[in-house]
Amino acid sequence: MHILDVVENSLRASAKLVEVRVVEDAKNDVLVLVVKDDGDGMGRRTLDRAADPFFTTKGDKRVGLGLSLLAQAARETGGELRVESGPGAGTEVRVTFGYSHPDRKPLGDLAATIEALVLGNPDVDFVYEHERGAERIRLDTREMTR
Repeated sequence: MHILDVVENSLRASAKLVEVRVVEDAKNDVLVLVVKDDGDGMGRRTLDRAADPFFTTKGDKRVGLGLSLLAQAARETGGELRVESGPGAGTEVRVTFGYSHPDRKPLGDLAATIEALVLGNPDVDFVYEHERGAERIRLDTREMTR
């Protein structure tokens, strides 16, 4: 659900390319999730408050729990959330989790998540990469015939 939430933010920011990368590094006991987009980006004031649960850029909501819950989930495993963004420069959300930590939430059905994003947003290109040890999976919708 965190991936869907972060990608939804990208789509609201007019992204036309969204990259989702998952790295499961059991050897170094870290799981990394990166969502990067080419959307509108955020100014410094918005970026500084992006993980604040009582801040949102969605006018009809009073809270913005998405990034704050993701940050909390990461901290519970010894990880962290970092967000880099700038006006017109897109946004990158990078989250690290303790891979073997008992409080790390399961990844869930990533194939179904990516499928829903691709099928539900035909005007957006997606790149999905997943690494686990020597295994690598990559999907780039720009390489597919529409």
